[in-house]
Amino acid sequence: MAPTQTPEQRVRELGLILPRPQPPIGNFRNVKRHRDLIYVSGQGPVTPEGEFLSGKVGADVSTEVAQTHAQLVGLNILGALKAELGELSRVAEVIKLLGLVNAAPDFARHPFVINGCSDLLCHVFGGAGPHARSAFGVGSLPNNITVEIEVIIAVTD
Repeated sequence: MAPTQTPEQRVRELGLILPRPQPPIGNFRNVKRHRDLIYVSGQGPVTPEGEFLSGKVGADVSTEVAQTHAQLVGLNILGALKAELGELSRVAEVIKLLGLVNAAPDFARHPFVINGCSDLLCHVFGGAGPHARSAFGVGSLPNNITVEIEVIIAVTD
């Protein structure tokens, strides 16, 4: 990847398109800014057509498919950031990512699933992409989605 590429160009390089943010499913905002930090609320694997990708990872959905769902979540996060900031080049650093996997009780590959999002953010933001992270399984998620991810981002003005 060329060092002069913008984050948007890196997204296109992957053959992806930034989606428009989906409206929140509750009484909250998708993105909240406090000083130089952006908090992106938990996002799920929602297609541009509004379809929720659902199922229990390790039972209904394979680990590899769930990883692609996590990449879609990352793309939705980028879409929310773009809507808030105007330009993804305003992202100074990805600080923290929290990934939840709707997992079967014996499933143990949560980090592998969440890598779908982490890898995307690292590619799009280069050296500003590596982040602190937690990834774990939960018994259920809203709308039975496979993955939910939230991030904290440092931005510049």
